[in-house]
Amino acid sequence: MASSRNLLVTLAAGGPARPAALRAELGVSPKTLARLVHEVGEEVLRIGRTRAIQYARTRSVEGLGRTLPVFRVDAAGSVAAEGTLRLLWGHRTFWDRPGSGTLFEGLPPALVDMAPQGFIGRSFPTRFPELRLPPSISDWSDDHRLVALAMRGEDCVGDLVVGDESLRRLVNRGPAEVAPLDYPRLATGSATETNGSSAGGERPKFGAFTGGRHVLVKYALPGDVGPARRWRDLLWCERKALQTVAAAGRPASPARCLDVDGWRFLEVERFDRVGASGRRAVLSLSALNNEYLGTPGTWTQAARLLERPPFLLPPEDAAHVRWLDVFGQLVGNTDRHFGNLGFLVARDGALRLAPAYDMLPMILAPAGDVVAPRAFEPAPPGGDTVDLWRDASRWAERYWREVASSDELEGEVRAFAGRAADAMAEMGRRLGPG
Repeated sequence: MASSRNLLVTLAAGGPARPAALRAELGVSPKTLARLVHEVGEEVLRIGRTRAIQYARTRSVEGLGRTLPVFRVDAAGSVAAEGTLRLLWGHRTFWDRPGSGTLFEGLPPALVDMAPQGFIGRSFPTRFPELRLPPSISDWSDDHRLVALAMRGEDCVGDLVVGDESLRRLVNRGPAEVAPLDYPRLATGSATETNGSSAGGERPKFGAFTGGRHVLVKYALPGDVGPARRWRDLLWCERKALQTVAAAGRPASPARCLDVDGWRFLEVERFDRVGASGRRAVLSLSALNNEYLGTPGTWTQAARLLERPPFLLPPEDAAHVRWLDVFGQLVGNTDRHFGNLGFLVARDGALRLAPAYDMLPMILAPAGDVVAPRAFEPAPPGGDTVDLWRDASRWAERYWREVASSDELEGEVRAFAGRAADAMAEMGRRLGPG
């Protein structure tokens, strides 16, 4: 006769299952299955209703238990319950919300984006040794990410807060206003101090609240060696690229460069924050791709997929994505990975393209301690970009001309920009006016 132990073993091996499948596997009647489910209590979760019912085995994470409350912070800074995250066998999760719920094979995409990552995330285990997390975030499992989010996740990307402890920390702390004169100190301590969210990206950066707005601050070290000079120039180039995107009528994050005590800083306003305490929901293309899309090769290919149900990205936003992909290639941005494109998420799940960020000519980036010359070759239009290539190329040529004419930059950068602008102009002539 089947026992409650048999039920748990079956659910652990096969994952969530419908009642009919469980009864067939265990050889029991509906009444016996109901009794077995009752006997195991919280070790089995019932998902759905009527004919859509499934049963799943739950699991417990040390220090967290089997469930975690989820909260949402709106644009005014108000906090509201956003359901419960239920932890399931096989590292699945079920986000249980009033009137609905969603089963995920891993963490929900929003929580994937929230988890510590990039330069700021690397220092997380050192900053919070009491959490006893693996010292390298590349070795973390989803359970480690949940511990980080639930215990020290009050200032993560987006508008969600997971767990009572992180909510308590959010309520008990407000953003500490800093001035640009504080930036050298914050940069020096950015690898070990708690001064920002876990926004991704490998370049050195820290988070700050200054002038009534939340910003991510990238920085280049003082010094006269080649790599330091080049990174200072690239921060200037990133600011100019974002300004060019905005001038072209495309959404771009406001940014400015500051020089303080030999350091160069690039402030980029965060689009997931509103004033001191308000927040907006965001998802990176990387999170969307991992959960839903199936690895398209480029931003342009992803934009075509996001125009379809259930995402229904507006056609103008999809066109912006394709334009950014073309513009990025034409300004030498060789780092157009899926983490460098984001979307704002409405309450009904609708997507809108977030302002552009991390747009710069990474083709000029040092390779470690070496500043090596590289060749730049603008790509001609393809079938998915021919309708907007001409406009993007004009703005890219304008960008390179402005870089080439700036007396704030090193001669090698200006010379490269001049050649790139000429290459853009020559390709435009070859393609003709159409």
